[in-house]
This record gives sequence, structure tokens and C-alpha cells, in this order.
Amino acid sequence: MASQKSINELAEDWLSLDQNPDTRKEIEDLIAGSNVAELERRLRKRIQFGTAGLRAKLQAGFSRMNDLTVLQASQGLAVYVAHTVPDALERGIVIGHDHRHHSCDFARLTACAFITKGFKVHYFDRLVHTPLVPFGVQTLGAACGVMITASHNPGPDNGYKVYWSNGCQIIPPHDIGIAASIEQNLAPWVWDKDLVNISPLVNRPLECVADQYYKVLGNLVEGTPFNPAMRFMYTPMHGVGLPYAIRAAALIGAKPHVNMFTVAEQANPDPDFPTVQFPNPEEHGALDLAMKTSDGLGISLVLASDPDADRFSAAVKGADGKWMQLTGNELGILFAYFIFQTELDKSRIAMLNSTASSQILRSFADIEGFYYEETLTGFKWLGNRALELEKQGYKVPFAFEEAIGYMFHGLHDKDGIGAMLMFIKLLCWIEETISGSSMTRAQGIILCLEEIYSKYGYFEDKNSYYVSLDPAVTASVFQSIRTMNPSVTGEYRYPETVGNRNVTYWRDLTVGYDSSTPDHVPLLPVSKGSEMITCILDNSVRVTIRGSGTEPKLKVYVEAKSTSREKSKQLAEEVWDDLDREWFKPRETGLLRP
Repeated sequence: MASQKSINELAEDWLSLDQNPDTRKEIEDLIAGSNVAELERRLRKRIQFGTAGLRAKLQAGFSRMNDLTVLQASQGLAVYVAHTVPDALERGIVIGHDHRHHSCDFARLTACAFITKGFKVHYFDRLVHTPLVPFGVQTLGAACGVMITASHNPGPDNGYKVYWSNGCQIIPPHDIGIAASIEQNLAPWVWDKDLVNISPLVNRPLECVADQYYKVLGNLVEGTPFNPAMRFMYTPMHGVGLPYAIRAAALIGAKPHVNMFTVAEQANPDPDFPTVQFPNPEEHGALDLAMKTSDGLGISLVLASDPDADRFSAAVKGADGKWMQLTGNELGILFAYFIFQTELDKSRIAMLNSTASSQILRSFADIEGFYYEETLTGFKWLGNRALELEKQGYKVPFAFEEAIGYMFHGLHDKDGIGAMLMFIKLLCWIEETISGSSMTRAQGIILCLEEIYSKYGYFEDKNSYYVSLDPAVTASVFQSIRTMNPSVTGEYRYPETVGNRNVTYWRDLTVGYDSSTPDHVPLLPVSKGSEMITCILDNSVRVTIRGSGTEPKLKVYVEAKSTSREKSKQLAEEVWDDLDREWFKPRETGLLRP
């Protein structure tokens, strides 16, 4: 919420609270230079605490990531958890951090706030990949967890990710309760980054937790017939993944410099990500260096994790020498098919994906008879729903979302290292049961995908985004869609056509409308604080658009189903072009193409 104070009063508030000389000087210099516009951007609005925690640029100001806003968030979180979770102080908090600028400082300040409140602190004192924090909460029975990371955001950003006592990311109403508690605890109780080194409340259980984590991964790949001739290139994208990937690969028999090779320029943690424009394996060009390095060594398989190693991507080179990077949906359905085929007891299986992900998993479940659900976007929803289903007696061996996030049995958040390991197991299974050793790896994957599509339908997607530098632009685009049809009366006037195709279904999870339910109330949770609309065209194309909660993007997902991959792809491309022309209108709206 924006403050009603003058900008000078807000600056005085900042300087009265901030004890970091560097960020104090940033604000003092802006005052001295009379840079009111920048002061307004930094101080007028407070950084919003949501279900993703916090994420913003590393700068001074109430709207940014810095020592003060991290300490305020930690104080509010500590008070809320102490009042909400039974035996919270004794159960404690798990704290981890990645390699980004100031991540270690933020972790130490987080620990400082919880120590002051009397919490036991399970402090990971080395760089960790994000999945170890929720796994640590689950393993240690902690009251909550905090991971300092901005995941795959650009280098100038950092973030603060919160996990609840069940090892999953927080969902409502906890995000609202924590945000309110932060507002009530803005004055620093203490400011001592060294407290974590001297307090008797601190223990360092990283080795113990990591050993348990690798036992879970080992159970996932036990008995895999690993081909000792397999060679692959791995890139951690300048992140923290390499030591965890090496230890995980060893579980399946892969040895460094024999089977597993690494992109040297991207192997070590570097918070500036010098070789990529965006440190996200999904982004166009992000795997170029890995592919080039592989070409030089005669390697035809690239595996990648994002910087905090909770996402995973893969690319294979065909016999023609061209690289094929698998989409998030392709990886998702390959994993689902493989897991289902190799699951011994299929009687109580449930699989999940998010509403922005491929509907082929729904078709797969309908035909094979296992339980399927879609959730809202984000593993906070997938993980929490998986736990609920497990309490009902289901086994949830897999869940995914198209943004290259994959969750496997025994874990309740996405895990890029676990996905890497399972993908190697998947390739061994394809070679053993589908393609044989005479085909290239790319041919084997294509053959497996064709087997899947021929059974469950040819689904192809066209997923991308627009850059939206102003939240008001995103809001205006969504509002224009809701009022686009002049022939309809009422508050919401959704268009009846897109291009030459009829709209047969609408769901708006921002305002709470669903055309398919008797009372027009959606079955999925409604959130007025986030924009998401889904529609179906001619019962063959599904479109979902949403505003990103962590990046300045308006994301667009188009999935088409037809009688072949080529026709489905063409259909998705045509609808994308219609949406660009009729809904998004970049020249008029200010949206930017990537």
C-alpha cells in the first residue's frame, strides 16, 4: 500500500531505521541530488509480501531488497510463526541461501531476527540449492523455512522465499497474515549479522539433511540400468547446482569427466551471470554455450538447471546435427508417461499439473484411469495439494508445470537436481524399452513422444510472454479483455470470438467467473491480487494469460489439439497471432515483445 506521507517524511523514516551505511548513503545521495522521482520509486510503496515471499532489485528503499526490508520481513514472519505453529520456537526455522549478491548477509539477518525471538535456527552455512530448504523443513520437522534466492531472475535482483511447516511454499491465508505481521514489526529489534556465529540456538545440520535428501533421490533411481557409454553436458548456469548435480549423478553411476561434463565458463557460482542475458534455461539462447561446448566434445545431450537448481531443462542433438530443446510440457509428459509405465501399483496414483500447463496430462489420466487435478500456477499449490491427496491415501509420484518445474515422490517442491537424475533414468528406460541402442537419443525421445501423442492426443503449445514494465499496463490489458464485447451488457463483457474461432469457455480467476459451473463460480481459488484468465476456442485451443508474480511479464500460454503435431502447432501459432493483434496490441498498449 502506498504511503500518504510526503517524500521527505518517507526518506526520514528510512534513515531512522536503516543501519546499513551503504544503503543509507544511497538515499542520502538521492536527497542531496533532489531526485524526487527515484525517491518515489524506492520509498513510496513497500515491497509486497506474497505467496512467493519477496523478490526485487537490490537497492535501498522500502520497495527493494536490502538489509532493512529483509530484517522487517523476518521479524514479521517470526512473530506470525510463533503465534501460529505449535511448538514453533523449539521446532525452529531452516535457513539457506544461494550465491547472489548479499544472499549470505540476508540469511544472517534472518537468523538474527529468529534468534532474538527465541527460535532454534537450523542454519545451512554453505551455498545450497533451493530444494534443500523445504526438504530440510520436512526432514527436521521445522516450523518454517527461508531460502534467500531470486531463482532465475537477473543478477541485480534477490529474493526471500518462505516455506511453511509442511515443507511447501506458503499459500493463503498465511501470506496475508505474514504481511500484516511485518507491518506491525517494522522497527528493528536487533541488527547483528554475527549473532548466528555465537548463539547457542543455532545448529548446522546441512550434512545430515543432504544425506537424507540423497537417500530419497537414490530411492527414485534404484535399479536403473545406466549405460556406461552415456555422456552428457551439464550447466548450472552460473549457479549453485554443480556439487549437488555431481553427487546426484553418482547415484546412478555417472562419473565426472567420463559421463558427466560441465560448461567450464558456467560451472562456478557467479552472481553477475556473465555469459547469459537471463540465467533461465528456458530463455532463447541460454543453452547456446552448453551446446557449443558439447559440439566440441562430440556430446549430444545437454542438461541444465537454473541458478538455484530447482528448475530443469534438456536438449538433444539429432543425427542431422541440429539441437532440439525440449519444452517444459514435453518434459512433463515424458516424465509422467515413464513414471506411470514403471509404477508397480497403479491403483491409487494421482498426478497434478498447473492450469497453465499442458492438458495432455488430463487426457492421459482420463484414458488410463488415474486421478488427475490441475491447480493454480506455482508449486505452492501443487505441493500443498499433493500433501492433501497423500493424506487421502493417494500416491503422488509426479507433478509439473510448463515453466520447467518438476516434483517427484518424496519431495513437495520442484527440484532441478532430482529432475536431472530422473531424466537420465528416463533416457535409459527409452533405450531399453522403446528405441534400442541403434537410434540416436533424439530419435528415441521423438519416438516416445509420438507413442504418447498417438495414445492421448496431439497437443502442441506456443508459450511466451510480453515484457510489461508498468503493472498498470498489465491491469489495463486485462480490463480491456473483460470489456471488449459491446454487444453484451453487464460489468464483464468478454469477447465471443478470437480471430475466426468461437470462444466456448471463459474462466477469470481474478474476478471469480467460470462459464461452465452452474453458479459461475470457479472451482479453483480466486485472487483479486493477481491477473489470470483462461478461455477455450472451438473446443480445440486453450488460452491462459496471467501476470507474473515475480517478473515484469505478462505470460501467454496457447495450447492446441488436432490430428497431428504439425496441425496442432500451426493452430497454436495462428491463435497466438490473433491474440497479439486483437488483445495485446503491443504498439498501442506499451507491451514489449521479448
